[in-house]
Amino acid sequence: MQLSESASHTPGTVRPGGRTARTRAAVRDAVLTGLAEHGYPGLTVEYVAEHSGVHKTTVYRRWGSIEGLVADALQLAGEDSWTPPDTGSLDGDLQALAREVTETFGDAPAAAAPTAFVAAAFQSRRAAEALHDFYAERFARCESVVTRAVERGEAPVGTDAAAVVRAVSAPLFFRVLITREPIGTPLADQSAAAVAAAVRAGAYLPAG
Repeated sequence: MQLSESASHTPGTVRPGGRTARTRAAVRDAVLTGLAEHGYPGLTVEYVAEHSGVHKTTVYRRWGSIEGLVADALQLAGEDSWTPPDTGSLDGDLQALAREVTETFGDAPAAAAPTAFVAAAFQSRRAAEALHDFYAERFARCESVVTRAVERGEAPVGTDAAAVVRAVSAPLFFRVLITREPIGTPLADQSAAAVAAAVRAGAYLPAG
């Protein structure tokens, strides 16, 4: 899907706080609901306007297109206060991270909007860039998990934190998004244990 000229401005260019913030949140909620109900191909500006209570012309002026709406919804999601777990051990932190994935993507109603975001990324370059930025920022937050592990002597200095987090979640996302198999706590714990062992063995040190 090509970007339209009307979507060339920055999505959601609005002032934080007050009515503008409420408008942005209402639009974001409508986007999430629409993605969950209809998927990216079925999401329309008219739907977002109707379900957010924001006039269609305002939606077009501020977000430009469906691509802009989806990108801004992801940007807003990335502005939350989520922090990675701090259980006191590398094994515990990785297990908690993996279980968070299963809690979100292992439950069909909860997974509807997140999986729709992934589907949108395959159909829209702008959505793909927004999804990439969302997870890049999440990986950056998770650096503390590996930093603490290094300080405790559980991981070698230089361990790639982003690679560790990707490795923990990869088997779970593969089953959810590729083979469409169920996931749950046992698989999450297995993935976490395998990655923790690999970390201790130096598998996530820079090549060379």
